[in-house]
Amino acid sequence: MAFYKNVSNISVYLLNSPFGNLICLRLRIIMRYCSQDMMRTREVQERNVSAYFPKGKVVFFATGNFHKFDEARRVLAEFKIATAMLRVKTIEIQDDSIENIAKTSAIDALRKTGLPLIVEDAGLFIEALNGFPGPYSSYVYRTLGTRGILKLMDKESQREAYFLSVVAFSSPKRLRPICFQGKVEGTITHKERGKKGFGFDPIFEPLGANEKTFAEMEAEQKNEYSHRAQALRKFASWYSK
Repeated sequence: MAFYKNVSNISVYLLNSPFGNLICLRLRIIMRYCSQDMMRTREVQERNVSAYFPKGKVVFFATGNFHKFDEARRVLAEFKIATAMLRVKTIEIQDDSIENIAKTSAIDALRKTGLPLIVEDAGLFIEALNGFPGPYSSYVYRTLGTRGILKLMDKESQREAYFLSVVAFSSPKRLRPICFQGKVEGTITHKERGKKGFGFDPIFEPLGANEKTFAEMEAEQKNEYSHRAQALRKFASWYSK
């Protein structure tokens, strides 16, 4: 696995994890072990990674978005799953399916790290715009931003929308990713509201949230409604069995 060659180039971040010191120790042990013997077979590699990071106890989140990681580690902590943030650059394909995007990124991250990990991808689907920006939400946010979306929606009275999240898990023992979805219905606001969160949070108001946008909520409240939290809880419920 490429983990043994590239692990020194991967940044690992831990935040208030009850197993934080343990994860760091195990990473150091694995790196020392790997430097001594780069020619181990894949079977031996898989066995050692699984022993150091047992299923249901520890998972790595491959993302460069600290806000995503913070939301994820709070949800996974509910299931007593320790989480570490892996800043590893993965392939981001252009595809009409968020699930395909997440799966491809998970496979690439596993190839580069050899660690049990999750990747999350999400999209905002606006009915009046025929589902736009959907799976291209990240690109659209970088180019148009929230104000660009509001401008497109300026004359629209139909403002229904939903967020869809896909969490893809892969590990040395599960090369084909397994996916978990979360979805939250809501509406697009007429102006930006709130300073918290990230992405399109200031213009999305989930149903049943007392007319608050995601950006007006604290992280704990957002996790009661969000698409990402739903997908993560489904993953955590499966992973902790």
